[in-house]
This record gives sequence, C-alpha cells and structure tokens, in this order.
Amino acid sequence: MIKTYTIKEVAEKFDLSVSQIRFYDKKGLLPFVSKNDSGYRIFSEADLQLIHTIVCLKNTNMSIKDIKQYIDYVMEGPDTIELRKKLLNKHRRAVIQQQKLLAENLKEIDFKLDRYNSSNAYDIIREQFAYLMNEKHVNSN
Repeated sequence: MIKTYTIKEVAEKFDLSVSQIRFYDKKGLLPFVSKNDSGYRIFSEADLQLIHTIVCLKNTNMSIKDIKQYIDYVMEGPDTIELRKKLLNKHRRAVIQQQKLLAENLKEIDFKLDRYNSSNAYDIIREQFAYLMNEKHVNSN
C-alpha cells in the first residue's frame, strides 16, 4: 500500500494553509494530485516532491504563471527537459539578482545597527537630527 497524506498533513508539512493548497490546485499547479472515493485530495510521496518544488519556486518569487508552466512541462514528461532548464535558468538569474539586492540592503541595515550600537550613538544621532531639522528649516524659507 502506498503511503498517502491528507491536505491537512501536507499543509502542516510545508507550513502552508489548507486554503493555499486549494488555491494552488485551482490555479492548475497540482494536476498530479488524486482524489479518493469521497472526493478528498490525497497526496503521495511523489506529490510531496513536486509540492516541495512549487513551494521553493513560490518562495523565490516565481510567478504562479511560470510555476504552472513548469508543472505543465513536468506533466508532459522527459521531452520537456530543455524547456524546464530554460525556465529554471531564467528564474535562477532572477534569484541571484534578488540575492545581490538583499545583500546591498543588508549592508545598509548593518551600517545603521553598527551606528546605533556604538558607544557614542546618542551624540551621532542627535547631530544628524539637528542637521536634518536645520536643513528642513532652511529649505522651507
């Protein structure tokens, strides 16, 4: 007997809500999921692997449209490997760009935290505040 999982178990396993899984199904991302005699979705281990991929792609900001395209390629079989690679390589480049942007923003956050953690933080911020207020006052006249 093949081990299956309920929608609730899958939701818990992937830290999703049941409604998110239903949404994914409604958007055509889960064409591989079967239903039991009562009409409830049942998920196999292979389904979980695909859901893991869907969650990964969603977490890295791939659009639902592109995720659906990827799943459609998967459902067509091995003849779509080149198409899958093209889609994933494009997404990979976007993720790398996001990482660069996040790294740049993290530097600014760390700079601010270093300033706030310095022994003379109060004096530095007080001076910056006074400069800002003076600049606003000069520009408003």
